[in-house]
Amino acid sequence: MPERLLEIEDLYTQFFTSRGVVHAVDGVSLHVDRGEIVGIVGESGSGKTMMSLSVLRLVPDPGRITGGHIRFRGREVTEMGNEEIREFRGNDVAMIFQDPMTSFNPVTVVSHQIEEAMTSHEKFTEKEASGRIVPLLKRVRIPAAEKRLKDYPHQFSGGMRQRGMIAMGLSNEPDLIIADEPTTALDVTVQAQIIQLLKQLNKDLGTAILLITHNMALVASLCDRIVVMYAGRIVEEGTVEQLFDNPQHPYTWSLLQSVPRVDEARKDRLVSIKGLPPDLVKPPPGCKFHPRCPFVEDRCKVEEPPLSDVGPGQNARCWVLMRNVSQEQIAASKKVEVSKVAAQAIKQEAPARGPS
Repeated sequence: MPERLLEIEDLYTQFFTSRGVVHAVDGVSLHVDRGEIVGIVGESGSGKTMMSLSVLRLVPDPGRITGGHIRFRGREVTEMGNEEIREFRGNDVAMIFQDPMTSFNPVTVVSHQIEEAMTSHEKFTEKEASGRIVPLLKRVRIPAAEKRLKDYPHQFSGGMRQRGMIAMGLSNEPDLIIADEPTTALDVTVQAQIIQLLKQLNKDLGTAILLITHNMALVASLCDRIVVMYAGRIVEEGTVEQLFDNPQHPYTWSLLQSVPRVDEARKDRLVSIKGLPPDLVKPPPGCKFHPRCPFVEDRCKVEEPPLSDVGPGQNARCWVLMRNVSQEQIAASKKVEVSKVAAQAIKQEAPARGPS
């Protein structure tokens, strides 16, 4: 059996605002094993980042964890004291943020910031930390690492800054790295290099990775398992092969249908998910996805489905599984979407044409 590294059980994270309580993370349970790469996918506002910040107890005000358990190697993170949680961050779990420019201090050289990450946790002496900087920069493939020791963040390119953030995350040899949209601000070529780098680090060091993204191509090339989140909840989870070859939740299916593929000749129009994610202060009754679901039934509008087993190691939260949806229903949903797009295009062009 693989070693269970991180275990999240029935986690609730809420924000108390003037409008009401925002249910950012609503009863999430998942796990990450040692050396495993798990992808968390979903639209913006689905709760991915808040879930990861909850793991490190970095939820910004006015939010807080209101229920559930977060265990790292059996230790309860939610009960750690200030000193213990400080040692936990960086030593056991490190986080790579979406925009490294906002994470680096702009008036301090990058090498000093990496060294400070090591000495502040007292895992290495100043001499040991200083001697590890160049090997770390080389490990993350920063060219001419010795000549970059005195460079400031603005002197690094976008890809190099992201590599510098990964070097900082690896500096204390954590068992788990949480990567929050690590390739969003990078061009396609650099994205591929960062993906390859994360793969190699996972292989060489056995570092587990929790990857947060909305890029389905990224999880397909990097992850072992995928967790799909919507409105603060997990709606489907399984291996990469299961979710790409046999998605069961309409939301997962819609996400995949909205991504162009180069390995097949597509004749149909790409599917777009109608509407917007729900208001997490006043979420809809029943299934939270039902206002946007092309296969909604009456039961979906009043009764919320549980997260149920739909295959070996695959779970989905849905009353209408995709294996029960006919090809006629799928074709009809695509025709409705195409007609809506055409109607919208005509509406936008009408003022420009003027009266006939």
